[in-house]
Order: sequence, then structure tokens, then C-alpha cells
Amino acid sequence: MLNYLTTASRLFLRNTVPISSRGNYNIICRFYRRMDRAVVRCVPWESKLTISFVLDGSNKHMLRDQTEELGKALARIANSIIKGQGKAKKYKKNKGAPTDAQEPAAAVRLYYNGDFVAEDALNSDAWQDGAVLHVGDRKYTVERNPPTFTTAELPASLLAGFPVCPKLKVEFGDLKDCRFKWFKESKSGAGDEEHRGENGWTEAGSERLKLTCTPGDGKRCGMDNELVTTGTVEAGPGSCTFDNRHMYTNKVTDDMTVRVVSYNILADVYAQTDLSKTVLYPYCTPYALELDYRQSLIKKELSGYNADIICLQEVDKNVFTDSLSPALDAFGFDGVFRIKEKQHEGLATYYRRSKFKLLSQHDIMLSEALTSDPIHEELSDRVNSNPALKEKVMQRSTTLQVSVLHCLNDPSKEICVANTHLYWHPKGGNVRLVQMAVALKQLQQVITQSYPDASLLFCGDFNSTPSSGVFQLVSQGVLHSTHPDWSSNGPDELCPMEVSNPFQLSSACGEPAYTNYVGGFHGCLDYIFMDPRVLQVDQMIPLPSHQEVTTCQALPSVSHPSDHIALVCDLKWK
Repeated sequence: MLNYLTTASRLFLRNTVPISSRGNYNIICRFYRRMDRAVVRCVPWESKLTISFVLDGSNKHMLRDQTEELGKALARIANSIIKGQGKAKKYKKNKGAPTDAQEPAAAVRLYYNGDFVAEDALNSDAWQDGAVLHVGDRKYTVERNPPTFTTAELPASLLAGFPVCPKLKVEFGDLKDCRFKWFKESKSGAGDEEHRGENGWTEAGSERLKLTCTPGDGKRCGMDNELVTTGTVEAGPGSCTFDNRHMYTNKVTDDMTVRVVSYNILADVYAQTDLSKTVLYPYCTPYALELDYRQSLIKKELSGYNADIICLQEVDKNVFTDSLSPALDAFGFDGVFRIKEKQHEGLATYYRRSKFKLLSQHDIMLSEALTSDPIHEELSDRVNSNPALKEKVMQRSTTLQVSVLHCLNDPSKEICVANTHLYWHPKGGNVRLVQMAVALKQLQQVITQSYPDASLLFCGDFNSTPSSGVFQLVSQGVLHSTHPDWSSNGPDELCPMEVSNPFQLSSACGEPAYTNYVGGFHGCLDYIFMDPRVLQVDQMIPLPSHQEVTTCQALPSVSHPSDHIALVCDLKWK
């Protein structure tokens, strides 16, 4: 049995009934519905306005110059009515039906506060909110710039027991002031007639679904939008890899604890390539690679962790804007996004707004920082000495997302949250070392100059195993020039040097056997690095069992939305 939840601003498939109407706001909406509507959109940054209304079941939509005289617009409305009557007569004649006698042209007038609006008034001045348009004996209340949905879509995949987030954008209003109600399609002969809703729909449950959305701004409501799912709500995948993990995270943490998640969620731009479908993930059922399906699983997984800080990698820009942010907003999160240059995906960091406040952001592209910031001059000179390595490094759009937060209950507790996704190539260990050296130096500058009391929390997909130079640099504090990663791509890119880590960091989740499990590879690539002098691990959420991971051979699968596994841990302030 499916039920539905809506917050003030977003709506989700969860465990409650539709949102109730607001008293005074609902009265205003009913008032507007006593008379037909003529909706006028008129904004100062556009030269034209639109006039939309329904006459005899036909939608009229007119585009007129704002500087045109009202009389011309009214004449255009009258002419369109005459043309419509002519088409109707021609249709009847062709069908052999008797035609009506010539109807007189409908008088079209505009009134405001009971007074006739002069026809030489400009359209921009004449079409005021509350004016009344008379078309023959029909009257329309003019609504100027009412709340309106410019985008209203339901996802293609709806799964029982999983959140659903419609894609909604509103103009002249706010989503928190909109009203939503879910309905399910009634089967013929099913249930009491008294429980039937409008046109064979009853209020929310299962089967095919309909969502009615009423845009609002807190004072007025706009025209209803009606969205109907293309198919029925489908059964979920059954047990998911994260279900058992949620047993450890079913409650929000206390003020002394910070629950952190780091997760590469597999960008749709990569999941939908022929390479992914035929070479990387040929074992994965095609529908399980579809964005809507994977997003349903991701949203349920993330919401069930009840985290305080979430660092995500491989986040499509539209996924951040239209899917994850609306969903996580309903669960109490605010988020920031940094896209990779020349890419369609990037990094997202979310934080629980009841616990943290965002103080500042310091995002950079690592290759750009290497050449432009004087703090990297020595490293830049060494890289420049090897043109092949320099070219490889400068081609990368790898980004470091840096968000500084402080605790609302104790502003003296500050966390510098770093999030990154290092170069992926198996032979790119030397490039990753340069990237990490730049990142650590950059973070040192942010903390030293601006937030000397902040503790560093460094999350991400580092594409580096525990035996790598990157892991040794971060966890041991120094990497010598003899480390084999400097020659990871052969002698042409060899550029050995000693690099150091100015921070004391340890891996909060240790060194799991793997955080990435695909057909041709499995290994630990993802980490949550923390400062053990300030934070201590209170709980590491166990990863899925090997049996759960390999049920469908590898990842992703119908029960797991990514080729990576989320790292989740509870950190306690010392």
C-alpha cells in the first residue's frame, strides 16, 4: 500500500496522507474559481505579454506587444472568436448537420473596478490584476502574473516504498506555498462509489497515479496542473544492499556526533554510454541503469542514513537541481554543487541545516590552482620540468570542493569539509599525487588564513588503494621520491619528488576490502579522512556483505544504484 508525504515545498512517496489545505489561502483560491480566469503574463524585461483563457472549451493564447493599445488586443480576441465560429459552422456543414443562424459578434470589453478601461490604454497598463474581461456574456477575472508552474513532470519510474520527487519549477510563487494532492486510478467495479474521486480517480494509494499541483505564493493560487504517471507503480527490487545498514542509522545523531557519508553515485552521463552497457556493466539489467530507477534507490538510501554531512561525487547537474536537492531538502538538508569544467557532472556537499551553518566556500580546479596560485610555485616548477606529466595534469578538470561549516549549537566547532574525485586512470598514480599535493596545500591555506580553529574532514573518491602513494601521503604525512607511483605511467612521465601533508589525518572507515566492485575490478578507492586530534570514530556503519554485493554478479545492480558503495561513519567531538 502506497501513501504520500509532502513538506511545505516538496512532495514524496512515503508514509502519510496528502497535504491539508490552508484556511485563508484556500478561501482566496475558491474566490478566484467563482469566475473564469484570464491569465496575463507581463514582465518588464520582455517586450510582449500573453493573454490566456478558455472559451467554449477552446484554449485561447495570445501574444501581444506591451506597448500596443488595448483596443487592438480586444479586437484580436473578437476576431479569433468569429474565426472559431466559422470553423464550427464549416465542420457542421461537412458533417451534414444543420448550422445555426449567423451569430452576432461578441462584444469584448475590459473593466477595472467597475469602470470601462479606455481602448487607447497600453496593454501593459490595461491588464491589471483584478480587472474583468467581458466576452459576450462571459466574464473572466484577470490574474496578472499569478503563480504558475513552468515545469511539472513526474519521473518515469515509481517504485513501491521509495521516495518520488516530481520535477517542479514555479514562476511568481514559491514551492513551499503550493498545494499537492495524490490520487490513484480506480479499477472498474473496485471499492464503494462514494470513495470515488473525480473522473474515476480516488485519493492516493497504488495503481496508476495522478498528482494535482496548485501553484501559490502565500496569497494567491494559480491554475492547477494535473500530472498522470505513464505506468503503474511498480514493485520495488525487494531487499536492497543498504537495508541492513539503515538499522544502524535509524535515528538522527546527537549534538556531540557528526554522521558523515561519502558516496560516488555514478553519473548518468557515464551510466548511459554504450561502453557502460556493453563493457563495464554488461551484467546489469538495462532498466536498473536508467536514471529514474537509480535515483529512486539513491534517495531512499541517503534518506535512511540520517546523516549530518553528505559528500557526493559524479553528480549530474540536473540530478543535483531537479532530483537530489528537492528530495534532501524535505529531509532537512541544504546543499552546494560544483561542476567540473567541460563536464556534465561534479561534486555535491549537503549538510543538515538544523545542525550546521555554511560559512563559506573555497572551490577550485586543481590544475588551475597549480599554475595560478603562488603557494604551489615549487610544485609547479617540478611538474613543468616534465612536459609529458604537465600536459597530463593540465588536461584534467579535477575539482576540489571546499565548504566551511560551523555547529549551530556551538559556533566554536568548525569543520572544513573537502570533497573531491581524483583522476581515474589505473596508470595515473603520478597525476593523482600532484592533484593531492595541490589539494592539501590549498586546504592548508584556507584553514590557516581564514579558519584556524577548523577541523579538516576530507571525503571523496580518491581512485587510490591503501597501497597507493596518495593514501600513504594522507595517512602517514609524507611521500618520498622513491615511491613507485611516481613512475606509474612509465619513464616519460617520471618526475620524482618528496611531498608532505600538513595535516594529521586518518581514515575513519579504515581500509575496507573494496568500496568499488565491478566486473573487472574491486578495491578500496573511497575514504573519509578526519583529524583524530579533534574527532574520534564512534561508529563505522558496516558495508554490505559480499553476498549482497555479488548477488547480481557485481555493481551496479537492481538492488544497488552505483558501482561504488557509500562510506558512512559517526564521528564524535573530543
